[in-house]
Amino acid sequence: MREYILWKDLYFSKLWKRESMISASDYYVLIQQRFEEAGNPETAQGQMKYMRYQFEYFGLKAPAWSSIVNNAMKTVGVFSGAELQEYVCLCFKDDHREMHYAGLQMLEKQIKKEEIEAIHFLEECIVTNSWWDTVDWISKLVGWHFMRFPELQYPTAQKWISSDSMWLQRVAIIHQLLYREKTDEKLLFNLILKKADSKEFFIQKACGWALRNCSRVNKVAVTNFVSNHKLSALTVREGMRLIKAGKV
Repeated sequence: MREYILWKDLYFSKLWKRESMISASDYYVLIQQRFEEAGNPETAQGQMKYMRYQFEYFGLKAPAWSSIVNNAMKTVGVFSGAELQEYVCLCFKDDHREMHYAGLQMLEKQIKKEEIEAIHFLEECIVTNSWWDTVDWISKLVGWHFMRFPELQYPTAQKWISSDSMWLQRVAIIHQLLYREKTDEKLLFNLILKKADSKEFFIQKACGWALRNCSRVNKVAVTNFVSNHKLSALTVREGMRLIKAGKV
């Protein structure tokens, strides 16, 4: 007997078949329409200004869009493999930033189940509609992926730090933020030195952020590294912040 689910929270009259997952394009439309219904134009104007008018917004704050997506994943389901990538790509093609977040929210839920080749898709996401908010989110997923497939970490990080993409360079530097005691300090310091002369704010900030985080578990190594190398003032200030404040 066929089972149908009516997702009443979306105010849709259409019934989605539970017996088989809806298509990536239907799922995308479902989320897009719900976002549009729940959006606030005044909020959207402030969000667009904050993000330097690089993206359109529906005017949804994080708790709102996250709740909508979570409800969808619980009620309708989630994708994996090629369908997951198709859905995320559709979301990233949308002009609205919240749709990019919607794609990443499902990707985050599923990334620990994806195959090793997913690193190529993560790289594609990093360089698509790139800005700090999505790039830093994806860096966490990259870190998780490297934990599952450690053979990827060194060659991928070296490839990215040597690329022409500031955003790939940033992810190479900060992907270990959640590693704590498992941080590969040798790799981290090597990557930072390769971009020590960078004038890019987001790279200098990333280097400092990574060093500050590393200082939580090895302040001596960070202190020695900063003392023995020429780094930007921003990197030093950010990297030594906890040490100088006596918080580590």
